[in-house]
Amino acid sequence: MQNKVVLGTVLAAMGGVPAIAQEVMELDPIIVSGGLTPIDAQVYGRSASVVTAQDIQRQGIQTVQDALRNVPGVSVNSAGGSYTQVRIRGSEANHVLVLIDGVAAQGGDGSYTFRGLSTENIERIEVLRGPQSVYYGSNAAAGVINIITNKGGPGFSANGSVEAGNGYTASAHISQRTDRGGISLNAARIDDDGYDYSRQDGEKDGFEREEIGVAGDWFVTDDLRLGFTVNRADEHFDYDDTDWMNAATATEDDYIVDDPSLFGDQFDLTSEIYGELSMFGGTMTHRLAYQSTKTEYSYDGGDTTKLWTDVWKYRMSLGLDGRQVTDTSHLLNVLVERQEDGSKTNDDYERDANSLAVEYRGTLEMGLSYQAGLRYDDNSEFEDATTWTVGLSYLHPETGIRFHGSAGTGIVNPTYFELFADEYGYIGNPDLEPEKNRGYDFGVEVPFWAGRGLVDVTYFNETATDEIISVATATGYTYENQSGDSDREGVEVTGALRATEALDFTLAYTWLNAKDPDGETEVRRPEHELVLGASLDLFDGRGNLSGNVRHVAGNYDDQNFGTFERKELPDYTTVDIAGRYDLTKRLSLNARVTNLLDVDHTEAWGYGSQGRTGYVGVRAAW
Repeated sequence: MQNKVVLGTVLAAMGGVPAIAQEVMELDPIIVSGGLTPIDAQVYGRSASVVTAQDIQRQGIQTVQDALRNVPGVSVNSAGGSYTQVRIRGSEANHVLVLIDGVAAQGGDGSYTFRGLSTENIERIEVLRGPQSVYYGSNAAAGVINIITNKGGPGFSANGSVEAGNGYTASAHISQRTDRGGISLNAARIDDDGYDYSRQDGEKDGFEREEIGVAGDWFVTDDLRLGFTVNRADEHFDYDDTDWMNAATATEDDYIVDDPSLFGDQFDLTSEIYGELSMFGGTMTHRLAYQSTKTEYSYDGGDTTKLWTDVWKYRMSLGLDGRQVTDTSHLLNVLVERQEDGSKTNDDYERDANSLAVEYRGTLEMGLSYQAGLRYDDNSEFEDATTWTVGLSYLHPETGIRFHGSAGTGIVNPTYFELFADEYGYIGNPDLEPEKNRGYDFGVEVPFWAGRGLVDVTYFNETATDEIISVATATGYTYENQSGDSDREGVEVTGALRATEALDFTLAYTWLNAKDPDGETEVRRPEHELVLGASLDLFDGRGNLSGNVRHVAGNYDDQNFGTFERKELPDYTTVDIAGRYDLTKRLSLNARVTNLLDVDHTEAWGYGSQGRTGYVGVRAAW
């Protein structure tokens, strides 16, 4: 127990890399997204990371995509500030499901594009690595990112912040909570001036994003709780063109063409209404929820594309040993789900699925815990799918060493265009099968230096099959499931150390070997990513100075259009620093500098990245 307590203290003060879920037993004892119901991190066999609000504030992180750059096993690649993709363990971007308060962030099909999603008013970000389709269905083939907003603590709370630098950020939060429930309101705006990622000394390509979220819950009776969440965002962003006509001869420096006239707009709305009922002294619980996601986007003032997803979910949980669901050693979860999605722009682009999932968890006195799950999806427009998952965790009671491992499968459904296309020279293929991913991992978590530090080393191996690709026909193009395997393996290392009462160090390293069926290295999946972090408390805890060093090597990308020649991008190392000083218990000043050494680097072929940028701000709470 001593190791866990000390580790919680280490992570509470850390200023660098967020630690994996197995390492957050005291600070974050529950992984909300870890299964059909929340799970104790101590017994969770799968690999996960938790980025807390404290991590975000100490490092001065402005956007979710930047917070994810410090998470092991996660690759973040920006093709300019308006288009950022996130991959987990070498997956495709659309194999990662992004949630906001447990609701899909993207309506319809396809993957979520990160732009200016603010870290203000976020309570925590949970990142689950490995196949998660048993719990979350399609698009969770390689992992899940669940962004959980701030709902407030007991009593009345309010806070706000303003930051200025390359643009500005402003946010506000207010909440009221009693032992019967509460309500919260979050609001944020980012107006980022951006940068010229065409590398041609042209216009800065920035973005504006406004967010507002409301959440509430109330115990109608001691056993019945009703609640809701609503999150809305409006984005306006700039982007540049590409010299696709001369792509075969274009260099990396002149492929992206500065064009001040290009812009895009996007609207996102996610919502959930739910009821939770406890029966038989808490040994059985029920949860019924309706979730809705709407996404609308347009480019250059053109036609708006409107996508939607509606989901009904019913979950029953049962403590098999007669104890309460929240305290049982043997838990059974059953989920019945119906999902419908489509495009309001094109009525042909619609589909639905009915799903049944079962999860069992057990914990034995000898320190062994296990989880197992099975899901069946009955799809209307393509082949049905069955997925499974297992996880094991063993904690040695004397040494505190913990062994963990998991295995499972995941799926990604074909997109509307791949199924139904009849334009731009493409003909859809209604006989497509879902893309599949199978994987396993195992690792060991070892405390050291009398519990002042902890290191976790995890090996993973995943294989993607039936990936959907575009192929030429006699009259144009269509889609088919690719033959062959895309193999990915790697090692994730995470560490935390409390060197003194004021000084902490953190570490995250990922080695990745990702190959396509032809044996070529997959693009935008760096072979090596290393983040070293440090945090120093100053002025008897009233101040803090933190920073991290990030090194990326072995990243490849294709020369787009033209020859499609695969090229290795230059290695790079960046440094970020942040500081905070509390003027009073309720008012603090903060400052940060990103890319301190002004390193010229790229994450996608032809696209520049932002140079050294400074910010100052103030935060108030009452």
